Amino acid sequence: MAKCDEGYACEICGRDVAEITDSGLYLRYVLGEVLLERLHLQREFHVRCCLALSQYIVDDAFDPVIDDGPFGKQHLDREYVSAEETRVTRGWRRLQELPTLGLALPEYPLAVTPG
Repeated sequence: MAKCDEGYACEICGRDVAEITDSGLYLRYVLGEVLLERLHLQREFHVRCCLALSQYIVDDAFDPVIDDGPFGKQHLDREYVSAEETRVTRGWRRLQELPTLGLALPEYPLAVTPG
C-alpha cells in the first residue's frame, strides 16, 4: 500500500494487503516509526503477520497474537510491555479509523506522547 492506495503483497505471507486497516507498514507510519518520505521504500506486511508488532495490540476487536519466540512479550520487562501495549494499541485504533477521518497522508501519524 505504500506506492498507492491499492494492495501490495505481504512480505511475510505473500497474500495481498488489500486494506489500509490491515497494513503493518501503515501502522508503523501512524506510530512514527516510518517517515513519510521513506514510506514508498518500505516493504508491506499484514499487521497480524508481524508477531513482534501485533502481539502488543490489546483490543476486543483484535484477536490476540502470541509471539513464542525470544522477543515474545512474556519474556520481556512488564513495564516495557505495558508501554508498548498502550502505544501500539493506540496506533492500531488510529489505523482502523483512518478510512473515515478524511485526513491527508501527512496527518496520519499520531502525536508523540511523552513516555
